[in-house]
Amino acid sequence: MSQEIKKYWQNYIDGEWVDAADGERIVIENPATAEPLAEVARAGAADVDRAVAAARRCFNSRELYNMRPTNRGALMFEIARHMTEMADEIALAECLDNGKTLTGGKNEALAAARYFTYYGGLADKLEGRMIPLGADYVDYTIPSPFGVSAQIVPWNFPLQIAARSVACALATANTVVLKSPELSPLSTYFIAEACHRAGVPKGAVNILCGYGHDCGASLVSHADVDHIVFTGSLKTGQFILRAAAERVLPCVMELGGKSAGIVFKDANMDQVINSAAAGIFSNAGQVCSAQSRLVVPKNMEAEILDRLAAKANSLSVGPGIYGNDITPVISAGQADKIHAMCAAASQAGAEAVAGGGRADRTGHFIQPTIFGSVTPDMTIAQEEVFGPVLSVVTYEEVEEAISIANGTDYGLCAGLYTKDLATAHWVADRLDAGQVFVNEWFAGGIETPFGGMKRSGYGREKGQEALLNYVQTKNVGIRITDGGGGRPGG
Repeated sequence: MSQEIKKYWQNYIDGEWVDAADGERIVIENPATAEPLAEVARAGAADVDRAVAAARRCFNSRELYNMRPTNRGALMFEIARHMTEMADEIALAECLDNGKTLTGGKNEALAAARYFTYYGGLADKLEGRMIPLGADYVDYTIPSPFGVSAQIVPWNFPLQIAARSVACALATANTVVLKSPELSPLSTYFIAEACHRAGVPKGAVNILCGYGHDCGASLVSHADVDHIVFTGSLKTGQFILRAAAERVLPCVMELGGKSAGIVFKDANMDQVINSAAAGIFSNAGQVCSAQSRLVVPKNMEAEILDRLAAKANSLSVGPGIYGNDITPVISAGQADKIHAMCAAASQAGAEAVAGGGRADRTGHFIQPTIFGSVTPDMTIAQEEVFGPVLSVVTYEEVEEAISIANGTDYGLCAGLYTKDLATAHWVADRLDAGQVFVNEWFAGGIETPFGGMKRSGYGREKGQEALLNYVQTKNVGIRITDGGGGRPGG
């Protein structure tokens, strides 16, 4: 496979590939080399206006809505087919602008395609219901699309996250304007290309790249937007919610996490170590649902730290293009933030038994890091690091472990490791998280609903539940007689 990609990428608006209205561009960097990789058209307010107008025109035409839902599903199957055909190209783009391995990038492409087949298969299964009101009436509900869905996706899994929200929108006959992340936008353009090849109506899907302060702000405050989907930081989410509140717009918000896994004394230790490593080191720890805290029995701390340190030290650090275990973080700014949080943790009394800062090589690399001697109140145990950094916290009693796991502002994911089914059920019920994993971090898939509690946000992506966030219930009540209980008509 060639390791070259095209050097300039346009925005996709109203079924066409176009430059930015003002001709501006954004330079995209390869995080493994810290060198320029490509340029993309930089969308601003004028481009947002054009994209939203296209989406509004398409929605108002009712072309998607009037399609038989099974045909809308078939259209989505075509999108999936084209995504699958482009999987190798997508993998290279994900590798070079995001830092992933080629295998990881291809898995991303295939997962994105699966979102379109999964929700394409559900397009004709979202049903209303009849409500009995007696002989004089027929009453029923219609799951109605909102209209123009503004979607903003993050830089860590741009393709998958874009695919799941675009697929839900199309399945429910909404139209989309999606802002890709300015740090790693390239893979999202393949969704636009797949839609183009599949014959999706012009204006139904629009994808553009720009900075949050102008393109993103213009999009979420636009008067013709009806619905907002956002995955990203709490601070940005709060800004978007304030803009949405002005117009009382429905939102789906996934705002990050500080997820903890609780280890019980009967747990399979090999399972714990392997799952903990996968939970924090996948994608260099740049995962909203990462297991960034491990809560362990006090008398097992030394053994677990030794084994985790050995695991971390066995991992290779380097560019994803060569298949390394720990790939780069997305930018110099992100590397600086992670390094500063590690340094602050050490100053607060945490002990780095593995790693602890930057890797000594070109590019934006952080060593796989394990911190012991962490107390629940430390910043490293409270705030999202978004890097390959695991904090190990100890407990004496089960209630204390649950309190530690629940003791942050976030509630995205949680987990536990035990062979006892009763313990698993009892503890899972008490964890404040939208998704709970037992004996395997990231257990689940496209079919399982995903979303947060507390400051991790609200609404659900993935699974059948996600579709309910893209429709509103319309009730239709019809009086069919003259009120006497007789036959209608003359």
